Amino acid sequence: MVLTSSIIHSDPDILGGTPVFTGTRVPIKTLLDYLEAGDSLDIFLDHFPSVSKEQAIASLELAKEMLTTYANST
Repeated sequence: MVLTSSIIHSDPDILGGTPVFTGTRVPIKTLLDYLEAGDSLDIFLDHFPSVSKEQAIASLELAKEMLTTYANST
């Protein structure tokens, strides 16, 4: 299980509470938007060097866990 606090941070004083990668001001949604548009993870990381590859992969693993859990509970 991935610890969300090591990946995602939400603070009302940072982008109005939008969930961001911990230690950055980069919204998690930005990664998903890049992937949805067909961009690679490497392109996202090039554009947002404050996000580590480990953080990006962990956020995707967390999303997978959450979606799988949700799908299995319905």
